Amino acid sequence: MYSFQELSIQFNQGFEAPRFPTSPATLYEPGEYFLNIGGKRIRPVLCLLGNELFSELSQDAFHLAGAVELFHNFTLVHDDMMDEASLRRGKETVHIKYDASTALLVGDVMLIRAYEYLQRIQPQHLSAILQLFNQTAKEVCEGQQLDMDYSKMDNVSMEDYIQMITLKTSVLLAASLEMGAIVGGAGKGNRSHLYEFGKNIGIAFQIQDDYLDAFGDAAIFGKEPGGDIKQNKKTFLLLHTLAVANPAQKEQLNILLNSNPADKVEQVLQIFTDCGVGDWAENLKAQYLQKAFEHLEAIAVVSTRKEPLIALANYLMNRNQ
Repeated sequence: MYSFQELSIQFNQGFEAPRFPTSPATLYEPGEYFLNIGGKRIRPVLCLLGNELFSELSQDAFHLAGAVELFHNFTLVHDDMMDEASLRRGKETVHIKYDASTALLVGDVMLIRAYEYLQRIQPQHLSAILQLFNQTAKEVCEGQQLDMDYSKMDNVSMEDYIQMITLKTSVLLAASLEMGAIVGGAGKGNRSHLYEFGKNIGIAFQIQDDYLDAFGDAAIFGKEPGGDIKQNKKTFLLLHTLAVANPAQKEQLNILLNSNPADKVEQVLQIFTDCGVGDWAENLKAQYLQKAFEHLEAIAVVSTRKEPLIALANYLMNRNQ
């Protein structure tokens, strides 16, 4: 059994070779630039962990992991454009460093390349993987659209937000694990529990991400501080604050949401703090983490095979970037 860190090294060694042709350089160099920014590459390694939970690592799992990483980066390039973000992982986003048209095509070609990686998988696994991959890709797009829709709406329920996060973030984490399990020969029951483990970890991950976007150190987190606040994004923190704020706080918050003073981020963060969002977010994150571990416990494999997933979940929930 390998740890997340060991699998990450193995994946990166295989994925660092040029992922694109050389010409036209105006398209493929920006693609390599974005992929070389790096990141933790959690999703592709989840494919490997899902495989190894049930059997020895297969080359198919590495093909799958490459496809997932390319798909994820496709979504990031396009998300950065929609969010008008200038930084990703502390580096200039593609549409800022190059231009918007190039960024659009870079994302497109990453998606196409992802399917080329999937074509390398053995035929006995490919049908089930494609079905799950395509369903997940559609759901991720649905989640992104809901995220944009909610930013323009005055009232969004916590239930609606959780559903949006499930689509935008959690399903790809869950599907990465389940697709790895398919390669590993897992049965449907075990695959379902593993998917639910990943989905609940994904929601907890997003709670942490929302918190770090507001309160994280930009030098460590690699994003502009308060990006969600500047865009009036409905986040776990904002929805909870709107629900518990006193009338004066709610009035001030609504004024800030409908204006853009120079100190908007600082003012909103103060209201968040006054409303105790830190402890609340930590408790909610723990609830989803507990649900995830219940599903992991239900998977019918020896407990030692689950240890890398437990370690990864605990790491993700205590990260600061």
